[in-house]
Amino acid sequence: MTSREETLAATDAWFLQHGLSYFVPERRADVRNALRLRRTVPLVVLVALLSAGAGGVIAWVSGEFSAAPATLVALGALAVLWYALTALHARQIVAWGLGRTFGSLRFVLPMTTRALPLLLLAITFLFINTEVWQVAANLTVASLWLVVALFSALAIGFLLVRLPDEVDRADDAVDDALLVRACRGTPLEEPCRELVGDPAADPAAYAEVTGYERWNLILVLLVVQTVQVLLLSLTVFAFLMVFGSIIMTGPVTSAWQTDPEFTASRALVQVSVFLSAFSGLYLMVSTVTDEAYRAQFFGGVTRELERAVGMRAVYLALRGQV
Repeated sequence: MTSREETLAATDAWFLQHGLSYFVPERRADVRNALRLRRTVPLVVLVALLSAGAGGVIAWVSGEFSAAPATLVALGALAVLWYALTALHARQIVAWGLGRTFGSLRFVLPMTTRALPLLLLAITFLFINTEVWQVAANLTVASLWLVVALFSALAIGFLLVRLPDEVDRADDAVDDALLVRACRGTPLEEPCRELVGDPAADPAAYAEVTGYERWNLILVLLVVQTVQVLLLSLTVFAFLMVFGSIIMTGPVTSAWQTDPEFTASRALVQVSVFLSAFSGLYLMVSTVTDEAYRAQFFGGVTRELERAVGMRAVYLALRGQV
């Protein structure tokens, strides 16, 4: 018979394998220490100084003022990503989210056929719009990157505001039946049955997810959703590149562009990138505001969310036993 300590250790390993790093107490303690001001402030100052210096040099060499903020944003984002993957133990979260998404690519095609038709219809009319070409095709590379970064920041910011509602839906629906279903096939299967059958125990009382564990679930949803939208945005980009190479002849692009130094191929790429980034923002907003889109994008991952919430409740109830 497996001891309580062995069961808890096996559950910790299960959590780590399924992108639930912050469900493990030791990992939460590491993250809490990594986010202390005495560790983060010096790093922020150092990254800001290095990024600003690199941006200034690149802007001076290239003669483009927009290269400075673009470099600052790019290096800052890379620094945040590196710190999250290492000190904040987000590597398991990102790895599981990526594996979960790419492991279910067979479901992406049906989702694509539902989400893309109306979007492509609207984007096609924007694509053959003179003003869009005059704006997007004549951006510098740095300016285009800043626009993409702005769209991405708006999309992620909107998700971070709305995704907690998905977590709330999951932990509000916890009952004994959900706990048994969630723990089936996991190290907590047998302890769950015992706790549910014990009148003195109430594992469902531990269902509310707060603190770092709540952020763990939000980050899982964020990674899965971002990868799905990125795949759809790449589909839009591929469509625009093919469509544009067919209909955008030399005389048309020459008449629409204001900078004669830009080639038609570069203009096509920049307009496609611009509209693909806009499509990503549109899809990201739609998935959390439109119920039809929400069911398509969150249907599969919602079951994973309920399992994580149910297992956490049983795990905490088991740890609380004396």
